[in-house]
Amino acid sequence: MSVRKLKPITPGQRFKVVNGFDAITTDKPEKSLLAPLKKSGGRNSRGKMTMRYKGGGHKRRYRIIDFKRDKQDVAAEVKSIQYDPNRSAFIALVEYTDGEKRYIIAQNGLQEGQKIKAGPGSAPEIGNALPLSEVPLGTIISCIELRPGQGAVMARSAGTFAQLMAREGRYATIKLPSGETRMILSDCLATIGAVSNSDHQLTVSGKAGRSRWLGRRPRTRPVAMNPVDHPMGGGEGRASGGHPRSRKGVPAKGYRTRSRTKDSNRYIVERRKK
Repeated sequence: MSVRKLKPITPGQRFKVVNGFDAITTDKPEKSLLAPLKKSGGRNSRGKMTMRYKGGGHKRRYRIIDFKRDKQDVAAEVKSIQYDPNRSAFIALVEYTDGEKRYIIAQNGLQEGQKIKAGPGSAPEIGNALPLSEVPLGTIISCIELRPGQGAVMARSAGTFAQLMAREGRYATIKLPSGETRMILSDCLATIGAVSNSDHQLTVSGKAGRSRWLGRRPRTRPVAMNPVDHPMGGGEGRASGGHPRSRKGVPAKGYRTRSRTKDSNRYIVERRKK
């Protein structure tokens, strides 16, 4: 995978850095796995704007992703690696031996024509999904379940991965991308390998228009508002705005909002770094 820096032929290309898309093998999605995707523009069911700075954007179709990997003990072949406009990671179209096709999150190094498998007894190779109880210690994993059968919820975005640190009793200890170390039931599935498109963080949009294509409208800085609009608004001249806080007055940048009595706190071995 690589990135391309464009020649500054236009002002929008002066600082633009785009993905090389070397891993992509086709630009035509599987029609049977597409679903319509409706945009709300930040409006609720009554048409009232309840979320600011949303709207516009290019029309998309949702790719139905198999996060559960519940078709187990059946081999599948990777047919293609594709771009997905709904997520930062690339996706892989796989076809099982019985003819069924599904999309999965593509791992780094997953190749077209490669055979993959899910379920207990699978080999700990890239793209295979198996319970944490069968993953060798120290292995790089991604697309991890939090509860057995729930489907992958952790380490799903581009370039992310976790590491299996230890196992004790019913639980496995995992170091997550945030730096947090926590225990997860050993019955939960995880996929071997880091998520694809690790160069995603190196891209530079180059112009404001690309944010509009993504459905993001211009955002007003709180310090530029009036006191009636935001706690950080007002002041003479270029006032700094005081303590960073949200529109509702909740402190930001370091203030912990996680409940001290949250039930899952007992599973956290080490908190993420501030």
